[in-house]
Amino acid sequence: MTKNDLIKKLFNLKGKTAVITGGGTGLGLIMTETLAKFGANVIIISRKKENVFETKNKILSTKPQGFIHGITGDLSQESEISTVISKIKNITGSIDILINNSGVSWGSKLGNFPYSAWNKVFSLNVTGLFHLTQNLLPLLERNASIENPSKILNLGSVMGSSPFGDGAYSYSASKSAVHHLTRILAKELAKKKITVNAFAPGPFASKMTDFALNSDQKKDSVSNGVPLGRIGCYNDIAAATLLICGS
Repeated sequence: MTKNDLIKKLFNLKGKTAVITGGGTGLGLIMTETLAKFGANVIIISRKKENVFETKNKILSTKPQGFIHGITGDLSQESEISTVISKIKNITGSIDILINNSGVSWGSKLGNFPYSAWNKVFSLNVTGLFHLTQNLLPLLERNASIENPSKILNLGSVMGSSPFGDGAYSYSASKSAVHHLTRILAKELAKKKITVNAFAPGPFASKMTDFALNSDQKKDSVSNGVPLGRIGCYNDIAAATLLICGS
């Protein structure tokens, strides 16, 4: 088997269908573009219509092998999750990859952190993630097998693994919850031929982190806190996504 044959066998996603929440911006956009480049059908979910359709049209302009669909919905609301699930079922009868990437943060000093910031963050980062996942399990099970298990990938954070609050108390706690929930689901869903993993990214340039990286001085300060001495880049997420979601 040649090197190219091996790469195609491991990472050719042609015919696979992926659902990506928050797939129009930031790390979600990287993962959306990566899976589309390797042949997957992609269903993008985002709260903002302009993000969904800008990304959809951008990928369609590259003439991908698979189909691209965009769905708008606020995954922090139970009623909208139900609507999103109905729309997904109208598009496809099975899912091979589910990437739970949507998330929101909130920063404030201790002593002034608002009560409402906990519900806002946990409703999307934890409750929405879990509720969407459990309702899509029948679609994830449909094509799953020992040889080709379906994949769930949750987006956690290094802030959920280490005590880095920096004012983002509800965000850090929510990502810790995502990590633990991932472990629980990985144990329970293995028998259904579904693998469950989580990323715990450090700092990446995105709209969510712009407040911390919007100057060279701030970027250098954040980079100095990373053992490698730099913030994350496109290929870090693209390669990791293929590793988890490949055959």
